[in-house]
Amino acid sequence: MLFLTSRRLAPKQDSSLLPNRMDILELYTYFKRCSGVTTDSRAPKRDSLFIALKGERFDGNDFALDALAKGCAYAVVDRAELAQKEARCLYVEDSFVALTELARMHRRRLGFPIIGITGTNGKTTTKELISAVLRSTYTIGATIGNLNNQIGVPLTLLSFTPEMQYGVVEMGASHIGDIAELTAIAEPDFGLITNIGRAHLEGFGSFEGVTKAKCELYDWLGQHNGEAWVNADDPLLMQHSAHLVRTTYGTGQQAFFRASLLDHPLGYFLAFAFYWQGETYRVHTQLVGKYNLPNALAAVAVGLRLGVAPPDIVMALEHYTPSNSRSQYIADTPHHNNLVVDAYNANPSSMHTSIENFLSTSSTQAKYLILGDMFELGSASREEHLALVQRLARETTGITCYLVGKEFAALESEAKAPHLHYFPSTEILAEQLRLAPIEHAFILVKASRGMHFESLVELC
Repeated sequence: MLFLTSRRLAPKQDSSLLPNRMDILELYTYFKRCSGVTTDSRAPKRDSLFIALKGERFDGNDFALDALAKGCAYAVVDRAELAQKEARCLYVEDSFVALTELARMHRRRLGFPIIGITGTNGKTTTKELISAVLRSTYTIGATIGNLNNQIGVPLTLLSFTPEMQYGVVEMGASHIGDIAELTAIAEPDFGLITNIGRAHLEGFGSFEGVTKAKCELYDWLGQHNGEAWVNADDPLLMQHSAHLVRTTYGTGQQAFFRASLLDHPLGYFLAFAFYWQGETYRVHTQLVGKYNLPNALAAVAVGLRLGVAPPDIVMALEHYTPSNSRSQYIADTPHHNNLVVDAYNANPSSMHTSIENFLSTSSTQAKYLILGDMFELGSASREEHLALVQRLARETTGITCYLVGKEFAALESEAKAPHLHYFPSTEILAEQLRLAPIEHAFILVKASRGMHFESLVELC
């Protein structure tokens, strides 16, 4: 009751004293005067437009004046008193809405084609490969890193400039409706779903929920005369894209753009050939694992469809070097190990694929798996982790498995084998590796990013 009373007694602001809220057209004129857009006040680009967003534990409005002091030209705020104090504070009703509307307007003003990419696994790698291929011929813009959410996509669009000819936009989702929201901002002309697997089950509720969410990209393309690139080897994607204008790629004869696997001289890297207009083009990539073939072939299909010469495609793919713990190969560490580091993301689909590929790779070195918990699986978490450890318990190829995290550790009594070793935390395994390092081994390191496996990589 005291709370309610205090609310009734709170003084009302005189609306006549409030600054006028800025509409999107006026805001866009200010954006055009700026060097770019930022939501981070800590190290803003000079003469940029700071947009004060809110989170669960922060309010960007609190940092607007600081952003201006550090060199921002203007600050978009949704707190009226800031605009009263400082003329460079641009007052809007909702800063987040302003960000999305500003991005949509900018996308429409630019006018060049946008390629939207989503999927359970491989979307960032595919985005990077497509960007590399297109960049060989065109001036393009692309998502930096994995800025693929409701904030990252608008920031990506706002980074695009008029001299660009294509934009490549990665779109992530953790709930049904996320991709629909992002496509309504980016308005892609082309789209590609890498695959649909079991991930973010906590948000999607089920595999059917994952499918519905990812296919929101197909829904947009179908409603707006867009075109899709589709992996013809994936029956689920073929089924859900049947109504679209589509160009297919894959290893089967039914694919329009076709490829086949080759042996790589170094064994663990992806090599393949693609076929176009009666010619065969061989590609020796720096990507680890045969599972990256659909990602690389997607880049081939996009390049060929958009007029990139096959030799330029080959060169772009061969020069692409994975980084940021995504299918990254690290050779001859101080402990004389060779590492496959795929610790940026992990879900049941990608975990099983990575393990099977690793186990199938020939190596004279002893093989180690360092695997961490998979996050955001909700009620399916225990079931998915148990299925994985039971699979590993049956393995008879002489591997050693370090299983790290609370989810794995809780299963130690249910899946026992001499080659399975459980660690409740990354820190505990790190301490063991300091005392007894792995040496002269071939090691797969894979986990969800929240496991912070970069500390383990440094010790291998």
